[in-house]
Amino acid sequence: MYLKGKIRVDKKTKELVKRLKVNEIAVINHKDLDEIAALAIVKSKPKLVINASPSITGKYPNLGPLRLLEAGIPLLDEVGQDFFTNVIEGQEIEVRDNAAIINGQKYFGTMLNKEEILNKLKVIRQNYQQELTRFVYNTLEYAAKEIELIAQKMDLPPLKTKLAKKHVLIVVRGHNYQEDLKTIRPYIQEVRPVLIGVDGGADALLENGYKPDLIVGDMDSVTDKALKSGAELIVHAYSNGYAPGLSRLQKLNLHAHILPAPGTSEDIAMLLAYESGADLIVAVGSHSNAIDFFDKGRQGMSSTFLVRLKVGTILVDAKGVSKLYRGRVKVRDMVKIIAAALIPIFIVLMVSPVTHQLLRLMFIRFRLLFSL
Repeated sequence: MYLKGKIRVDKKTKELVKRLKVNEIAVINHKDLDEIAALAIVKSKPKLVINASPSITGKYPNLGPLRLLEAGIPLLDEVGQDFFTNVIEGQEIEVRDNAAIINGQKYFGTMLNKEEILNKLKVIRQNYQQELTRFVYNTLEYAAKEIELIAQKMDLPPLKTKLAKKHVLIVVRGHNYQEDLKTIRPYIQEVRPVLIGVDGGADALLENGYKPDLIVGDMDSVTDKALKSGAELIVHAYSNGYAPGLSRLQKLNLHAHILPAPGTSEDIAMLLAYESGADLIVAVGSHSNAIDFFDKGRQGMSSTFLVRLKVGTILVDAKGVSKLYRGRVKVRDMVKIIAAALIPIFIVLMVSPVTHQLLRLMFIRFRLLFSL
């Protein structure tokens, strides 16, 4: 294989995809490339992805590398940190077989293929139990430390948006979030729930034609466009009150509430809706299993476990609903529907005096035309 092109490079894949253009070469440093990040790269349609780190280490069955190859995007893997340090955004590089070439210097990696990845995933799934056991123990250990997350009532910020006795839709950029959001479109149009975007989930709402009412998160993966959409902003802060995302909003001259709490931003969004008296919480793209949390680089899911214990009575998780039913209208069914619709029209026409006169005039005209 031989490729040549302009590169885009970033330490954070989620930042890289904001600049990555069609047919450029994406340079990442993403250990255990997760599915969500890979699909974001696929959307930009690069000609090649070069990863300085191993895209699949064997820790858990991450599907990112497989998604790239399924989309026809080659993946040169594990070229090393020296390569990542020396590349400069915008420069032209060559890729020949298993080497990336910059200014005559070769950096060797491995060009992954689909069969190799599938074999690795098969082995990983067989040995996954040990890692999962460690994950569960970490979850239980941290759950004991974070029990106040559900034991105490949350201090709510003074919001203009009313959540009490309403349906609340919380959107997170998780697996199948786009498909699930489109599937529940009739629900959104009919019920008109309060729309909460968790960080980049706010952009997902905008992309689908909705304006978020609230944006909750660290404010690190949401666009300026979403932040300026008019939604109320809630910065998720550490328990000590430190909110790293606040400085970004201050630079944009945007007002925000600060909500200190342990756990993830989507957990906080659910607790906010629950404590505010919401009738129902519908979650799209939420992280709710070990694979989701391995993808995020977390060692446990204590806060998510605790929060779901508390809000579970009013929580509906729409995760994967797009895969539950994918109905297609069959031709024979369409014919039956049209026939059924025509029957009452035919009956009305036959019993109508006006129809009788019309048919009589048409018959007379027919006789005159053919001299019958």
